[in-house]
This record gives sequence, C-alpha cells and structure tokens, in this order.
Amino acid sequence: MTSIHPTAYIAPKAELDSSVIVGPFCYVGNQVRIDADTVLGPHVTVQSKTTIGKRNRFTGQCAVGGQPQDLKYTGEESALSIGHDNVIREFVTMNIGTAAGSWVTRIGNQNLIMACAHVAHDCVIEDEVIIGNNVLLAGHVLIESQAIISGGAAVSHFVTVGSLAMVGGMSRVMKDVPPYMVAEGGPAQVRGVNLVGLRRREKSQEAVSQLRDAYRRLFADEAPTMLAIQEMEASGGMEAETTHLLAFLRDMERGFQGRYRESLRRSAGEDS
Repeated sequence: MTSIHPTAYIAPKAELDSSVIVGPFCYVGNQVRIDADTVLGPHVTVQSKTTIGKRNRFTGQCAVGGQPQDLKYTGEESALSIGHDNVIREFVTMNIGTAAGSWVTRIGNQNLIMACAHVAHDCVIEDEVIIGNNVLLAGHVLIESQAIISGGAAVSHFVTVGSLAMVGGMSRVMKDVPPYMVAEGGPAQVRGVNLVGLRRREKSQEAVSQLRDAYRRLFADEAPTMLAIQEMEASGGMEAETTHLLAFLRDMERGFQGRYRESLRRSAGEDS
C-alpha cells in the first residue's frame, strides 16, 4: 500500500505507485501521476496534469504543476513532466506549459533544484543540472545538461544556458550562455572556461585545451565572432566539445538579441 499520511489529501483520480510516500499536509490533484519510490515531504502541492517519474525527492513545501504566471494563459490543459532521480528542495515552484509554448514544462533526470527556485512555464531542464537557491527561470528557458546556475541568478525568457556552463551568483542573464563557459554579472558576460566543471566531468586534456584556445579567440580577442568561428572550423580536428560550442555560437548569432530560442518563436509567429 502507498504510504500516505492521514493529513494528506489525494484526489480520487490521482495515480500513485504503491511505493510512493506522501508526507503530512500534502495535496495531490486528480490529473497527477507519480511513479515508484518517489517521496513527497510535508506540505507539498502537486496539481494540474503533472507526471512525476521514479525516485524523486520533494523535501517539503514545494508547489509543482501550478498555473503559468502568464497573462496569455487561458486555461488550456497543458502539463508538467518530471523525470527520474531529481531532488526538489523547499519552496520550489514549477508551472505547467502553455499553448503559446511547447504545452509542457519538462524536467529531466538527476537534477538538483535548491530552495526557493522558480521554474516558469515551458522551461526545459535537461539532466544533471544544479539550480541554486532563489534562482528564477522565466518562461521558455532551456538549461542544457550538467549546467550550474548559482544562487540568486535571474534568467530571462527564451534564454539557453549551454551544457556544463557555470552562471555566477546574482547574475542577470539576458542572452544565451555558451556551453563550457563561465558567465557572471549584470548583465552576465562570459568570463572564462569552466575548468573545474570540465575536470569533474573528466573531459580530455585535448578538449580542455581546445576550449581554452576557443575562449581566447572568440571572447577575449576583438576579432568578429563569426570570422573566428570560420577560421576555427576551417582548421579542422576539433573535439566534440569545441564543435558543440561553435554550433551554439552560430545559433546565438542568428538569435534575437542573443537568444536563439526567441528567434524561433518570432519566426513561427511570422509564418502563422
């Protein structure tokens, strides 16, 4: 039998695996599905069309599946999808998607989302991401795998934070953050290569060396970014990490005010 504290409310149509643990004063709505070995701590609210995978830990006082804080939202039946092995700490809020976005807010696997963070509508957080305390993600933000967003940072709508990037605390992130780089400030600017993250993820010495060279040529020098990208691509012999970085920067150049995902939205709007 599912372990449900007597003070918790589970709606009649909610679907919970028999191994789920529900703590005191929780609320679980009718359209919620929770898979095996997930634990809801005290005062957790899960509502709307929310699907939660296996072995997730909600520490307490979270509110997930809430309606978008978006004036364009008109009550459409959008959703929130949470994968496996995530840790969601105190007072985290996550909203469902919108018809104007992807319809679904998606959280991948093995992420740590710390206390008081907010994940807005239509965001995508991939895998092994760390979101620090009080981080604010606006709508339609994409956080690629293994990125770290430090405490108090605010990320503008449609921004992409690349894989293994590091965003400094209290940063105001107004445009995309390239993968493998460190960005900080208000507005955030690229300050260097995320050498600590690369070492922890056991990236090859050649990959690290190429990324350090790429930083000097793409960010430290005054040469135009596209010219530097073309020169690096022509030289060949690039590691996968460098290839990903250059492709990311090409997308940024095509983006709207440095936000590639927003350029896609604007293009779709023009076509419709």
